[in-house]
Amino acid sequence: MSDFSTTYLGLKLKNPLIASSSGLTNSLKSIKELEESGVGAVVLKSLFEEQISYEAGQTLGNSDYPEAADYVMNYAKDNSVNTYIKFIEEVKANVSIPVIASINCYTNGDWIKFAKQIEEAGADALEINIYVVPTDLNKTSADYEKIYTGLAERLKETVNIPIAFKLGYQFTSPVSLANQLYFRKIEGVVLFNRFYSPDIDVDKMEIGASHIFSSPADIRHTLRWTSIVSSSLHNMDVSASTGVHDGRALIKLLLAGASTVQVCSVLYKNGIEFAKTLLAELDMWMKEKGFNTIDEFRGKLNYEHIKDPSIYERSQFMKYFSKYE
Repeated sequence: MSDFSTTYLGLKLKNPLIASSSGLTNSLKSIKELEESGVGAVVLKSLFEEQISYEAGQTLGNSDYPEAADYVMNYAKDNSVNTYIKFIEEVKANVSIPVIASINCYTNGDWIKFAKQIEEAGADALEINIYVVPTDLNKTSADYEKIYTGLAERLKETVNIPIAFKLGYQFTSPVSLANQLYFRKIEGVVLFNRFYSPDIDVDKMEIGASHIFSSPADIRHTLRWTSIVSSSLHNMDVSASTGVHDGRALIKLLLAGASTVQVCSVLYKNGIEFAKTLLAELDMWMKEKGFNTIDEFRGKLNYEHIKDPSIYERSQFMKYFSKYE
């Protein structure tokens, strides 16, 4: 077996394959199965601000009493956080791989306090999954980015465990935002988040959800920006996510400069044990190419190491594909 060992957010991992935040990381049973199948770390299913707020609203109903609203909201948050804290403690007591907690939020309010509780529960690191839909026509892209950087500053003032921000690919300049987060001492970024996307049923004339799982084609965004960010910010870890459906995709993202690679959809489709297949494909490829360690080829084909970096630039589309008319 090749040497897969690597580091991510200052943590030592036996390999770069991480089970990302999902229903598969929401129970001790499945997390132990993930460990047995070889993953290097797990990101626990997120503590969702949106869900907690919704459940509190459902409990409150149409009450006209502000005091009641505050009480119910605080109770819902505290109850959810306490359950999550106990889960972290349970997982840490039963597995040996790094355990990364996750917070999914759309504000930067009480989650700072909860982050400290997560640290005290023993989580090895924290992944922040924040996304604000830019619907306000009076706010610029810079205004929205300040939400992320402001949260980063407050978190770093509160907790000592390493932090990664999970970003969406819709930012005008992902590398600039990553740099702003690095400046605020954030240790890593996850590229990219897969958000809920709406769809329209034209027969029922209703709005619902689009495809839940990623497809192999989704790797194109991840590959490009993993390459660019990893080559621009040498001291910031990049965890590549979305579109990883086989071992070749895992290898591609490591060649692009990823510190680690997160998987989810492929494990839902093929079962948790498919992690073994992904690692076996990586092992076979490394032996074929004569690589003994991950570091020998990580980033070998990223933006700064190839002869023509414009290959990663969108402006070259017509140059490379103009023959198709």
